[in-house]
Amino acid sequence: MSEHNHVVNKEGEMALNKVDDALRRMDGERKEDILESFDAFKRYLGGRIEVAQSIGLSEEMMAKAAEKIGDYLAANEEPRNREEKLLQELWKAGEQEHRHALAHILVRLVRTTQ
Repeated sequence: MSEHNHVVNKEGEMALNKVDDALRRMDGERKEDILESFDAFKRYLGGRIEVAQSIGLSEEMMAKAAEKIGDYLAANEEPRNREEKLLQELWKAGEQEHRHALAHILVRLVRTTQ
């Protein structure tokens, strides 16, 4: 099964409670490839955003998913470069509303660089 099948239900709606599960199931080597550089991370996030756009998810739903990914990364992964370290520091310093705003910014950053 693809990540799409794990996180998006048959009506094309995102099941945010399954995002963490999908991230935990990700192969360690694949995770390393994604997190090796900020550009690799942006490419990965960009791919997920393309899938989300293709099934008609709103920017708000994409930001909520990005927020779940950010929560997971901040709690479970060590930064591998300066950009990831900065994002982690910002994430941890912010309250929930700040993290949500940062998630929106990340979605927009990736959408404009695709």
